[in-house]
Amino acid sequence: MTRTHTVVLVEGLSDKAAVEALAGRRGRDLDAEGISLVAMGGATNIGTYIARFGPPGRDLRLAGLCDAGEVGAFQRALERAGLGSGLDRSDLEALGFFVCVADLEDELIRALGTAAVERVIDAGGELGSFHTLQKQPGWRERSTHDQLRRFMGSGSGRKIRYSGPLVAALDPDRVPRPLDALLAHL
Repeated sequence: MTRTHTVVLVEGLSDKAAVEALAGRRGRDLDAEGISLVAMGGATNIGTYIARFGPPGRDLRLAGLCDAGEVGAFQRALERAGLGSGLDRSDLEALGFFVCVADLEDELIRALGTAAVERVIDAGGELGSFHTLQKQPGWRERSTHDQLRRFMGSGSGRKIRYSGPLVAALDPDRVPRPLDALLAHL
C-alpha cells in the first residue's frame, strides 16, 4: 500500500461506496494513489476528522463531499483548522470540498432519471417494496423523485447497497457535478 497523502472525508458509507465506484469506473486505484476515503459516520464529526488528519493532526491533504444542509459544519471545522475564514462554497471547492444539492442520492437520481433508478431497484429485487411505498397515503401525491429519495433512506443499508449500482448505471457524461469534481480534484 502506498503511503496516504490525501484523506477524503465523506459523511457516510454510501458516499464512500459511490466515490469508490466512480474511481473504479475511471480506472483509478485511490489506495495505490495514496488517497484514503473515510466515512465519518455523519457530517457533525467533521471537526474530529479534520483535527486528526488536517493541519492540527497529521497535516495531510484533505478533500470531501457533503450535503447542502451540512455546509455550515464543514465551513466551521475548516476555519477552526486554519484553512480559511468566511468560507463560501467556492472557497470550499478550492479546498477540495464539494457540496451536493440535497444529498448524493438526490444528485444520482437527478443524473440518472427516475426510470433508470427504478431499473436499478428492480435489479436489486426491491421494485415491489418501492411500489408499496408509492401507495402509502403520505407518499401517493409526491413526485417519483421524492419517493425514490425516501425509499433509499428508508431501508436498512439501502443507500449503501444502491450507491455503487447507481454510479455504475450513470452515463459517463452525466456524473453529478460534486462527485465528478471531487474525483477530478484528487
